[in-house]
Amino acid sequence: MLNKKIADLINDQINKELYSAYLYLDFANYYADEGLDGFANWYEVQAREECDHALMLRRYLINNGIKVTFSSISKPSKSFKDYNAPLQAGYEHEQYVTSLITAIYHEAFEQKDYKTMQFLDWFIKEQGEEETNAEELLRKMKLFGGDAKGLYALNQELAARTYTPSATGPAK
Repeated sequence: MLNKKIADLINDQINKELYSAYLYLDFANYYADEGLDGFANWYEVQAREECDHALMLRRYLINNGIKVTFSSISKPSKSFKDYNAPLQAGYEHEQYVTSLITAIYHEAFEQKDYKTMQFLDWFIKEQGEEETNAEELLRKMKLFGGDAKGLYALNQELAARTYTPSATGPAK
């Protein structure tokens, strides 16, 4: 049986992952409204990945005999002044999610819950990739987004991103 504090942190993280999906769909809406369908696509794929993360965490709790409870998902409240703003917010959000995963890992370490630590190893690696991707996208936008041709090319690049369910996620 999982330690109650760890179970509560993981349960809360499920809701945070669902909020992340909601946030990224809001970013996708912004870009779609601006006619940047490639950027919208990139964030739609991102939202699906966040849902996958929530489902993985949910399954871990269920497999460990823990009842999963959902809380309300807050409406994203950001408004954007330019095309860079959602990208910056996305990067900062990924850093925040990394801090949440790290806090759960730290608690598992404190409790000597090696099973949960092993489960979370995948999420630690995933968050490193998420931060890198968000930072790279922000950097590309700052370099090329100010030019119409550069923005067009970047939009085309992002339109090519496809959703692929994780085949290497943490074991059930």
